[in-house]
Amino acid sequence: MKFKHLIIVFSIIILIIILVTALLPMMLTGPDFTVSFRFLTLPLLIFMVLLLVCMGIFFFYNYRLLSLLEREDWPALAYYLEQKIYVKRKYNARYVRLLASSYLVISDFNSVIKLESKAMLVKPSVVDKNVLIFGAARILSNNQAEATAFFKTYMEKGKLKEKDSQWVRWFYGFSQLLAGSFNLAQPEFTTLAVSSGDAVITGLCAYFLENTIIKNLENPAGCQAAAGCQAAAKSGKDRVIQVIKNQENWNKEVEKISGEIHVAIIRKYIDEAGKWLFNN
Repeated sequence: MKFKHLIIVFSIIILIIILVTALLPMMLTGPDFTVSFRFLTLPLLIFMVLLLVCMGIFFFYNYRLLSLLEREDWPALAYYLEQKIYVKRKYNARYVRLLASSYLVISDFNSVIKLESKAMLVKPSVVDKNVLIFGAARILSNNQAEATAFFKTYMEKGKLKEKDSQWVRWFYGFSQLLAGSFNLAQPEFTTLAVSSGDAVITGLCAYFLENTIIKNLENPAGCQAAAGCQAAAKSGKDRVIQVIKNQENWNKEVEKISGEIHVAIIRKYIDEAGKWLFNN
């Protein structure tokens, strides 16, 4: 159902509730009881009317944005948001996030970096709130050296929310892995595999430790780091299985975060990790 149809349906429901609340007491008890009962229903009626008005204002104000999102017209959405951000100087976190996501969908990675640079000058906090999107642009543009430097900077800042902080550490290790620096990726994945409270992060770390990093360490058979990787991979795998139980629950857990851009770009590895965790 299109969002404008949802607006109409919701508005009709609110109007029906208003009418029922206003008229039902009179219909059931007569006008005498209604005089005293109206003091109880009046606040509810006022609340419903205000809710309807606020909802109408919100959808009217955001109609263009919502319609472009619904049509998934990413170039047009990017242009619309560019006017909001660059021309009207509305550097709020939601607009910046949507514009960066639109650029990523159409593979315009340079524009993501440009947006980050401008936002950093005007309002640095919106960059902090969207750090994973800006980091994802560097990974997708195959600039792993810049990606590792970017994520390392935010690891050292230590001002992110706990969940974002763990994802930043994971992507730092992932960008090192993509660059072929397995010895640098190993400590991050090992630590997260045994300490992260996020099942997806834990499972991904265990998967890469077992299937990629160990095999690419120098002299893995006699390497102390390889033994640590093996132990961390087993610990991470056991922790995920203990909490998630099965592949179906893993898929549900992944689905909760599937709308995030940073998750979408690694979805293939998440699915592979799920199969490894529960089918081996």
